[in-house]
Amino acid sequence: MQTVRLDASDNVVTATRPLEVGVKVETAVTIDLIPSGHKIATAPIPLGAPVRKYSQVIGYASCDIDVGAHVHTHNVAFRNTQADYEFSTDLRPVTAVPDSKRDTFMGYRRENGSVGTRNYIAIVTSVNCSATAARMIADHFTPEILAQYPSVDGVAAFVHGTGCGMAGDGDGFEALQRVMWGYARHPNHAGVLMVGLGCEMNQIDWLLEAYGLKQGPLFQTMNIQNVAGLRRTIELGIKKVEAMLPLANASKRSECPASELKVALQCGGSDAWSGITANPALGHACDLLVAQGGTGVLAETPEIYGAEHLLTRRAIDEKTGEKLVGLIRWWEDYTARNRGSMDNNPSPGNKKGGLTTILEKSLGAAAKGGTTPLMGVYKYAEPVTNCGFVFMDSPGYDPASVTGQIAGGCNLVCFTTGRGSAFGSKPAPTIKIATNTEMARRMSEDMDIDAGTILSEGISVADKGREIYEMFLRVASGETSKSESQGLGDYEFVPWQIGAVM
Repeated sequence: MQTVRLDASDNVVTATRPLEVGVKVETAVTIDLIPSGHKIATAPIPLGAPVRKYSQVIGYASCDIDVGAHVHTHNVAFRNTQADYEFSTDLRPVTAVPDSKRDTFMGYRRENGSVGTRNYIAIVTSVNCSATAARMIADHFTPEILAQYPSVDGVAAFVHGTGCGMAGDGDGFEALQRVMWGYARHPNHAGVLMVGLGCEMNQIDWLLEAYGLKQGPLFQTMNIQNVAGLRRTIELGIKKVEAMLPLANASKRSECPASELKVALQCGGSDAWSGITANPALGHACDLLVAQGGTGVLAETPEIYGAEHLLTRRAIDEKTGEKLVGLIRWWEDYTARNRGSMDNNPSPGNKKGGLTTILEKSLGAAAKGGTTPLMGVYKYAEPVTNCGFVFMDSPGYDPASVTGQIAGGCNLVCFTTGRGSAFGSKPAPTIKIATNTEMARRMSEDMDIDAGTILSEGISVADKGREIYEMFLRVASGETSKSESQGLGDYEFVPWQIGAVM
């Protein structure tokens, strides 16, 4: 098989390997060199005419494109979407799994009823000024010390570069407070220490008051100015964590239903195969999870641009669909105000991998959400309360997006990649899915599952999706993912910084 056609109405096909000039492709003959993963015109595409893939428009010809030509950034133009949105017209019923056949995993049941997949002690900072203190406290707890507490996965510092020089209200402040609350209350944390400076705009006391957080043996706060300096803060912080460790170590895994899983659906370093192999397979895994009563959380609003009309058709009601459209309009305005374009999202690596426009990238990315109804649309880092398939607003920048999903309650992350992203996360572990076998073999220490076998070995999307879903259960039960084993996750906590820095 030299090419893949995704729909009979498409006027392009995708090359599965590099093709020379003069190679017969369906009814066409290549007139250009075609890199693997790139598109070939199978019909004449006149100037201004739509280029179609996935039976959807991915761009418009910026010149006349001949049959057999390479179709990419040099001859395809982007236009903002002008969709006539439909709502709730593609609602496919979910066939719930009977209680007697529900899957389980071994998780940590917390006092408030939530369930964790890991058992960390977190040090959460309110401002960049307390970042060094937090890191030094966490660094004290070496593997040798933690070996005394085998049920504790680690002491992790969640530090960031904001928290001051910002307005005390509005989108940016509220988003940061939601992130801090989400990490403070995350079920993968047995204990939390919040560390501030004292004079910052993002006051810890305001967070405690706004969200009703109460201090106790496993939830402590302090700030550098009140403690009287950096050294004393580090010393006191170490003592506070030392007191938490035996309590956290007393937590034990127990059998929990798969419905307690909230999985962040992510992609990064995408290529042309993302929307053909790994993303549809992850979508099937999401469908299996939803049938169990679990939750899949799609995000990266710029990376559904041009595919959002497919999601509004799946919205459980018009209000939910309109909420998604509102996010799209906000992002159009946001990029315009900052003299950008929604089409700035595809990276040089995406384009080298065969993705031409954000419309093409989005159509593939949206496949991660499977086929079940869209049950809710959430602000960045907002607590996810609906079960089923939901959407969270976020940038396409992976660390910022995943930070929001984890703050929203995701206790697992599943990340598809075609170019080979080196990404991991804490406290929710990341499972990595390769879109193509060549990269999976080259980066075998980083990739958990090879979805490229859908093409290279003829494995069905459903079978690969089942493999991914079963890995959800194993990793949730404590199996170490490859990103975890390499220690990734300490520097991928990146709250989305919205608004002016003052």
